Amino acid sequence: MSIQIFRTKHLTLDDDSSGLKRCLSKWDLAFLGIGAIIGTGIFVLTGIAAATQSGPAVILSFVLAGLACAFAALSYAELSASVGGCGSAYGYSYVAFGEIFAFMIGWDLLLEYSLAVATVANGWSGYFDNALSAIGIPLPEMLTKSPKLGGLINLPAATIILILMALLIIGVKHSAKVNNAMVFVKLLTIITFIAVAIFNVHPENWRPFMPFGWFQTLPDGKTTGVLAGASMVFFAYVGFDAVSTAGDESNDPQRDLPFGIVTSLGFCTLIYILVSGLLTGVVNYTELNVSSPVAHALNLLGYNWAAALISTGVIAGLTTVMLVLYYALTRIIFAMSRDGLLSPFFSEVNPKTQTPVRVIVLCGIIMAIAAGFIPLGDLAELVNIGTLAAFVLVCLGVLVLRITKPTMKRPFRSPFSPLFPVLGMLSCSALMAFLPALTWLRFIVWLVIGLIVYFSYSVQHSRLKKVD
Repeated sequence: MSIQIFRTKHLTLDDDSSGLKRCLSKWDLAFLGIGAIIGTGIFVLTGIAAATQSGPAVILSFVLAGLACAFAALSYAELSASVGGCGSAYGYSYVAFGEIFAFMIGWDLLLEYSLAVATVANGWSGYFDNALSAIGIPLPEMLTKSPKLGGLINLPAATIILILMALLIIGVKHSAKVNNAMVFVKLLTIITFIAVAIFNVHPENWRPFMPFGWFQTLPDGKTTGVLAGASMVFFAYVGFDAVSTAGDESNDPQRDLPFGIVTSLGFCTLIYILVSGLLTGVVNYTELNVSSPVAHALNLLGYNWAAALISTGVIAGLTTVMLVLYYALTRIIFAMSRDGLLSPFFSEVNPKTQTPVRVIVLCGIIMAIAAGFIPLGDLAELVNIGTLAAFVLVCLGVLVLRITKPTMKRPFRSPFSPLFPVLGMLSCSALMAFLPALTWLRFIVWLVIGLIVYFSYSVQHSRLKKVD
């Protein structure tokens, strides 16, 4: 039996053999996407990218990054509707390219999601500590910093991951309800900012519009310009692909997955463009290189109450980002384990909660330790390069399957194919090119480790080997 035939059967959308519970509607999936996307990007990166990379032209940076994601999203939507949802780019690569490529992209996604959760947890910790300080009960510094930074442990960062671990164990439907509530809170804070900012715009703040040009490399090796800004703010879009990992728990994956992916990305792109335009209009871009630029801008305008509300939205926003990415990580490991590429230990489903408790607990403990004891710093760039690599393969997968399986049922088709998938590959590859060389080196090392794991374990235990 060929790889493609086996994998296509294995990923049949109506197959409930996974043991996971189908309980997510199309709007649950859309809110999962919004929950994953709106967070660090809108509340942090908008200001930093404007101040250090793009100036007021950060709007263009968001547009370019959004376009790259849009092309990839349409490819995700086609494959999620026709091939299957579980495993995200991992599952799609299995059908399009075969097992070893699927394993490597799955291995890449493990790094992307786990590192993203730990990174966002560090940011969440800072905002949470600021909130406690504002009400007069600050945590001791030794409990908010890792040992390398002079502390004992970043306790809030580790704790929030363990809380999310408990929530995911209870069940995906409960997790979705919490996510939906928090998405409502952060959308309320964004609406508040827009309502205040729209009456305080000073057009002179938009001049010069493009102070750093399109792209330039500085003597110290750093890059600036609209294109470099696009590579930075791309992190703001990380997460929409997590929707595709919910295929086994979606009520109607053929219809609901494309809706969740496209709706969440389109909505968030419009929000990013609107907020970045208003933010650079109310405050000069040179004043936005701070950890919470949206709240900072409102403070400068004298709206302290609105700034406090924004801080609440940041905490809620970062919580949903961690929740959805954590969820996606566990489902990818579950899918790889079910295929025999990782230990069967990870594919056991608890009969009571109908969730993969073992993998949820193991991932939670590892990420909590990382968030509590390791300052991640510029390792966050690995999240970007890993995501972009996955996007390139998904776009390529659409082209390959259009050729190798022209008669396959496609409830959703990426328009203007092969133009849009090709544009997705080119734009995502270009954004990868603007990332630092050190990020590329770390990424390659991680992939080499993955190859060692594949040839020492996975190739011997794969379900394909048993079928053949």
